[in-house]
Amino acid sequence: MRSVAIIGGTGLNNFPNAESLKSIDLDTPYGKPSGKIEALKLDQFTVYFLARHGQPHNLPPHQINYRANLHALHQLGVTDIFAVNAVGGISENAPTGQLCIPNQLIDYTWGREHTYSQQDASNDLLSVQHIDFSYPFTDSLRSILVDKGHELRLPMTDGGTYAVTQGPRLETAAEIAKYERDGCDIVGMTAMPEAALARELNIRYASVCLSVNPAAGKCDEEITMKDIQAVVNQGMKQVTSLLEASVSHLLNDNAFPD
Repeated sequence: MRSVAIIGGTGLNNFPNAESLKSIDLDTPYGKPSGKIEALKLDQFTVYFLARHGQPHNLPPHQINYRANLHALHQLGVTDIFAVNAVGGISENAPTGQLCIPNQLIDYTWGREHTYSQQDASNDLLSVQHIDFSYPFTDSLRSILVDKGHELRLPMTDGGTYAVTQGPRLETAAEIAKYERDGCDIVGMTAMPEAALARELNIRYASVCLSVNPAAGKCDEEITMKDIQAVVNQGMKQVTSLLEASVSHLLNDNAFPD
């Protein structure tokens, strides 16, 4: 039985067009998640929604308790996660307003609690997992997102490499030039360690990225939160439409073996 969760990012603190069934307040061995998890009725299915940055949006990317967030969803029996990320566009494949369904990432973050394989409070080493992370996003979920995006005629790029930075500041132009040389197409702050923790918990995971601004050095104008917010307001309508169609397809057709 598949069970789906949506992790909302910047601009998606709640999920419109879905009936709220209940709010779930969970504790985990790793502390509290970002907030209560909402059980929603979407189509005829129950779907879980977690606002990554809290409700209201008050947690910066480097202070999110990613381990608690993922473990709380695991406790609820979630098998599949659609994550939403607001990103900057580096390559020509990620113009402002474009959706991107990444297939790769490079982790430039530091100091985050990034694994469940570590010593606990009694100094006992928990089980060590050397997960295969060659392909960090689940292909079957990516395929659904891409297919439904095309059906809805949304502006979308299939594939791309996500540069995950520490934040909360935006990047320098020199940093963006480095990430471009490294082969990155988009830049954001929240895909890691989220994607790796999902893999450690054997949860399928895919990301829907909305390009909300040109990355530093990619335009002559200053990057302002006002301009970003305008793109977010419009783009998240497309994101929610895509997620509604993708979740319904996944839960109506449990044919995927992976």
